[in-house]
Amino acid sequence: MARLRILVTDDIDPEGVQLLAAEPSFEVDEVPTLPAEEFRRRLPDYDAFVGRSATRLPADVLEAAPRLRIVGRAGVGVDNIAVDTATARGIAVINAPAGNTVAVAELVFGGMLALLRHVPRATAGMHAGKWERSDLMGHECKGRTLGIVGLGRIGSEVALRAHAFGMKVIAYDPYIAAERFQAFRVQPMSSLETLLDEAQVVSLHVPLTPETTGMIGKRELARLAPGALVLNYARGGIVDEPALVAALHSGHLRGAGLDAYPAEPLKGDHALRGVPNLLLTPHLGASTVEAQRNVAVDVCVAVRDALLTGDLSRSLNVAAAGGPDWGHLRPLLQLAQRAAATARALLEDRGVTAPARLTIRCGPEVVGSAAAILASACVGLLEGTLDHGRVNLINARALAENRGVVLATAESDQLGHPEAIEVVLAGALSEISVGGHAPAGTTARLTRIGSFHVDVAPRGTLLILRNADVPGVIGRVGTLLGDAACNIAEYHQARLAQGGEALAAITVDGPIPPAVREQLLHVPDVRSATVVRFDA
Repeated sequence: MARLRILVTDDIDPEGVQLLAAEPSFEVDEVPTLPAEEFRRRLPDYDAFVGRSATRLPADVLEAAPRLRIVGRAGVGVDNIAVDTATARGIAVINAPAGNTVAVAELVFGGMLALLRHVPRATAGMHAGKWERSDLMGHECKGRTLGIVGLGRIGSEVALRAHAFGMKVIAYDPYIAAERFQAFRVQPMSSLETLLDEAQVVSLHVPLTPETTGMIGKRELARLAPGALVLNYARGGIVDEPALVAALHSGHLRGAGLDAYPAEPLKGDHALRGVPNLLLTPHLGASTVEAQRNVAVDVCVAVRDALLTGDLSRSLNVAAAGGPDWGHLRPLLQLAQRAAATARALLEDRGVTAPARLTIRCGPEVVGSAAAILASACVGLLEGTLDHGRVNLINARALAENRGVVLATAESDQLGHPEAIEVVLAGALSEISVGGHAPAGTTARLTRIGSFHVDVAPRGTLLILRNADVPGVIGRVGTLLGDAACNIAEYHQARLAQGGEALAAITVDGPIPPAVREQLLHVPDVRSATVVRFDA
């Protein structure tokens, strides 16, 4: 079996690279940061890539790498990766959001202290032979109000350290639960405006999105009390730079610190250079030995697990798992995929080749993972039907919607088990439901096909027969399969009423040839025979 090839660049910490190199099924090539054209030429030969921000992966580079399955970013931001293109092509994008948390939080206080105590000016003066002690009266952190915008991982770490300095901490984050504010002893603000009205130091810890681009502009800076500080150690573009420069020149702000910029590196004549009381650092937030080791290990572990076991829980562009951990979720995902494949095959045998609607019903204990379960059902709906390209958890929803399939999820406590799921697939004139459950530590089972209660594991080849509930059918079917060397693993017969319609769910170890299916259709009282072949 050919080994999986991984390209590593941008000086990833050796501890992370070694985790990949130690895996016998991987072939790891570690190279310096490559020129764009050479990188473009080499990438198509690899299954996975691991790098930092120095290497860019625009849409055309990803489109020219059909073998690529995983892109790992040793850090938080993925601005250098065309994530939409990766998603469309089924390429997982994995980052390392936690490894640099402490490094960034500590740098925030380095900047805050430097501005409050005039450290840059004092250092420059001393090196120039000056002694300006009387002109460098500073301020303490203690007693000041710190306003944190974004109380996620880094914002929370900043809050913890602010308490140690004796600061009052307030925060604005409409996406964080009240319990998190309480846990970190932070007073929640109802709006950004109310935070700006109270804060003497503002620290920004939000991603760069259309919502946050330019969120601190002229109007917002004017709300701050004279002498306030603004610190952006998150992403460039969150602060309107011309407005910030004007507020510093006017003296309205005591100072500001920037570590990230809309375009990096800054040009030599950039307007930010030389602005009074503006502390500029060259994107040092994650630049500690410890942080680089942490993010390298984190992303390499995630890339390894994704390649070896299909664990996509760390992928940015896969449907959020929520609820159970990945080990618990994987059987549910497999069940959803195979239930959808079964439903599709049943509809196809009714003449429906283009389903119009796919709905997932989830029991109360797994509804938190409904998005991922729906994505997996879309895989089962589409696999084997596409002319080219891969279909997986990353791109299946988009591919299904592009085909006009309406997707939906719902919670239900009527599925017979709190961890049960049901796939409902509908065409214009026909609908079929297939359900099952996969409790922790057990094998996934199909428990319902249409109105029939069954109990069978969806593996190998699944044969679904509709027949009249009369004596002799089971024997004739078993004999025919035995004569064709199709070994039966499970045979579950269900009926709605004695003498009425019945359904048999049969798993066999190998494939069922088309000729055998035709023979089954000629067995007396057999009305339909649907064959579904699953991977191992």
